[in-house]
Amino acid sequence: MYDVIIIGAGPAGISASLYAKRANKSVLVLYHGESQLEKAHLIDNYYGFKGGISGTELYNDGIEQARELGVEVKNIEVTHIAMTASMTYEVKAGESAFEGKTLILATGNKKIRPNIKGIVDFEGKGVSYCAICDGFFYRKKTVAVLGSGDYALSEAGDLENIVSKLYLLTDGLDAPDTDKYEVITKKIKEISGDVKVGKVIFEDDSELEIDGLFVALGVAGGADFAKKLGIALDGDSIKVNNDMSTNIPGVYSCGNVTGGLLQVCKAVYEGAEAGLSAVNYLKAKEI
Repeated sequence: MYDVIIIGAGPAGISASLYAKRANKSVLVLYHGESQLEKAHLIDNYYGFKGGISGTELYNDGIEQARELGVEVKNIEVTHIAMTASMTYEVKAGESAFEGKTLILATGNKKIRPNIKGIVDFEGKGVSYCAICDGFFYRKKTVAVLGSGDYALSEAGDLENIVSKLYLLTDGLDAPDTDKYEVITKKIKEISGDVKVGKVIFEDDSELEIDGLFVALGVAGGADFAKKLGIALDGDSIKVNNDMSTNIPGVYSCGNVTGGLLQVCKAVYEGAEAGLSAVNYLKAKEI
């Protein structure tokens, strides 16, 4: 059992980990995939680096700083988060599961909307981004999950006992290592239907009739996890109070996933605030 589990190892997540660890709390940071920070060739508007610093260097230095302080940092993909009956948080990543008294979402916003005709038109009309949220509406119906990674398989797992037929569509990518679902690797040309989703049309003009499509490309982002936990959103951004708390007790969020100024300075500040707020929450609860 960790005092604080943080999802994301960018400036927000690492800043949160430093403040929580310095308060003598047990802290776990989980991260996976490329950070937006790593894509920055040169950062020359951040305090203290007169000649600038590459995003990759700043990112790696932050992770190393946290490790040297004693923060446990693991590069592993998180696929599922749930609240337990005792008001703690279970985080599943790969074959492992971790439990935390508090949770900080600092993933950035990684929601991927594929460039497929019809996706935007049918959002909320058969196209969904959250199996736990919307799976109930597709009881005994035929659905497809769009994706090829662990996140897609996790979403499929949440649907398999609800729907009557489940397909996994990779849109041209290699099939995942699974024999649980019928996998179609053909490129998708269009999502079609009348008022709601009715079928997938592939590039070879073959068709697949479905009642719903769940998009789960890449790795899960903050908004994806927020929906699973019932955290309030503003569009694709997580709503937070001044102390970075969400509407769910013991859950905080910081960095790009909260919207606003997408800069390192904001992420570092919000991370510090989230880390301290999690510590204060633990003190108040005396757990």
